Amino acid sequence: MKKTILILATVALLTSCSNTEAQQKNVLFLVIDDLNTWLLQNPDRYTGKVIAPNILKLAESGVRFDQAFCPSPKCSPSRTAFLSGVSPWKSGVYDNGVDVMSSPALQAAISLPKVMQDNGYYTASFGKISHGFDMGLEYDAQRNHSRDEVPPDAPFNGWAKIMENGVMVRTTESDWGPIHLPESEMNDTEYADLAIKELKKNHEKPFFIACGLFHPHMPWYVPQKYLDMYPLEKIELPPLKEDDLDDLPEMARGIIKDGVYSKVQQFDQYKEAIQGYLASTTYSDYHMGRVLDALENSPYKNNTIVVLMSDHGFHLGEKRHWQKGTLWEEATNCLLMFHVPGVTKPGQISRRTVSLQDVYPTIMDLAGIEIPDHVDGHSLVPLLEDSDAAWEYPALTAYQSHITVRTDEYRYIRYTDGSSEFYDRGVDPNEWVNQTDSKEYANIIRKLASFLPDQEEMAPAIGR
Repeated sequence: MKKTILILATVALLTSCSNTEAQQKNVLFLVIDDLNTWLLQNPDRYTGKVIAPNILKLAESGVRFDQAFCPSPKCSPSRTAFLSGVSPWKSGVYDNGVDVMSSPALQAAISLPKVMQDNGYYTASFGKISHGFDMGLEYDAQRNHSRDEVPPDAPFNGWAKIMENGVMVRTTESDWGPIHLPESEMNDTEYADLAIKELKKNHEKPFFIACGLFHPHMPWYVPQKYLDMYPLEKIELPPLKEDDLDDLPEMARGIIKDGVYSKVQQFDQYKEAIQGYLASTTYSDYHMGRVLDALENSPYKNNTIVVLMSDHGFHLGEKRHWQKGTLWEEATNCLLMFHVPGVTKPGQISRRTVSLQDVYPTIMDLAGIEIPDHVDGHSLVPLLEDSDAAWEYPALTAYQSHITVRTDEYRYIRYTDGSSEFYDRGVDPNEWVNQTDSKEYANIIRKLASFLPDQEEMAPAIGR
């Protein structure tokens, strides 16, 4: 009788402990669009306090990477790179709006979620995760990204509109203000709801759950309460230098889009624009926090890898540029943090230069899955175990076939016409003084240039 009871108790224990520490770790994969890094590194840059307690709490629970950089400073090429494992200079995908899957390198690649599914993982994806890249799998649960409808009284700033024959036909992305929808009906809210629903399920298999929020991508339409959190009188403008563009090569100036910057200056709406960005950031933080709370209250909290990242950074007027799509710090520096039970320790900050290209091999390493041969990047596990561990790899970022290399101290940019920029970030953190012709830095520049692929080796840009 005792033997029978012991057997039944053992079976019950094994059943109740499905998807626990004895099995492969789960993965909660979180992506936020266009989120800049001053949220963590310099929260008083634009205002006394950026209200993002949930992202900050996650960062403090594990390792945050203050010098993480995107493969490309646009949504599609960046996401395509870190989800496929194929760098832009190998795929030829350097910008949005191109036929991603015409790339031979991407046709041959196996996506991160596909590898997880092939290795027995339950897979789910909600919101904006991929952008043009075919992941090659049918998710167990999925909701693709779509934008919230534009408020009927937009544009709020008065000029973000497109006219045809004197009649407004639609607003542009460059607008901000209160949304007309109940918060519960906004798409990002619903993506968080779906991820929470998954975390409440009883999963017999390890899971890979991806949740991607669109905000703070433009337009910045959010409930009024988030705008009210940032009184205009407390908002400060970013550091600007009047002659910042004077020492840039012509090709560098050619990628600057100063239309929105000029408009916010012309219409005296700079603070209102920044308010919209900050409010959208806080909205995203709140709903990511709901997802993280659901994990914390689930039976999976001690067996789930959490990775949160932004796909690239964002300019708010620095170098007269608005949006992403440059090779300077504002557009290339991105959020990246890991919480890995049994591996990371709370409160760790790594200042090693890493890339989002490293996320794919890191997850493979942590999950005990062999890294596919085509995957670029390097496992970050040594830095997750010791945030100050030695790290010899620079970060490369490509845009429109131009390319930059970033190390712990320096940035070097090479444009397709051979012109260049070089910044000593230790003495020039705003990248205001182009030292590319300085003899003092000649040896350092040569070393940085050696990290870049030869121009003839870079894949030709995929056409639109």
